[in-house]
Amino acid sequence: MKYTGNAIKYGDNVDTDVIIPARYLNTSAPEELAAHCMEDLDKTFVSRVQKGDIITAGLNFGCGSSREHAPIAIKASGVSLVIAKSFARIFYRNAINIGLAIVECPEAAEEINEGDKIEADLDNGIIHDLTTGKEYQTEPFPEFVQSIIENGGLMQSIAKGIIK
Repeated sequence: MKYTGNAIKYGDNVDTDVIIPARYLNTSAPEELAAHCMEDLDKTFVSRVQKGDIITAGLNFGCGSSREHAPIAIKASGVSLVIAKSFARIFYRNAINIGLAIVECPEAAEEINEGDKIEADLDNGIIHDLTTGKEYQTEPFPEFVQSIIENGGLMQSIAKGIIK
């Protein structure tokens, strides 16, 4: 699994209420959630995010409620990957379940700057900041997790008979 995109950088403790504000939880339509992604934290996100972009963030990304709406909003907005120093556990699981690639790499999350062009090879655990030339090592995804993400999420993987 390889991802290439420009970095959009956030800090620590980005919670699910700012990823997708509660006032929009009356829908689960991905395109509607994407239209409001990050709006309480970053009013420019929706207008500047491009397909394939990569979010970098600090500690405890996705903390707060256990709603799946948050990773759905991020994925539907076009973000291909989230790199953070750490993730809230339920967000991490929800992201994998809906097929959003996420990876913990504290050094990359700290050093990658807003707008840097990033290339991530998660099969081999390499994140390359093409802007600065710096490379970072991370743990590659286990094969079953790669399969879930490549197939669009857990439910799609089950429906295709890939996971039983």
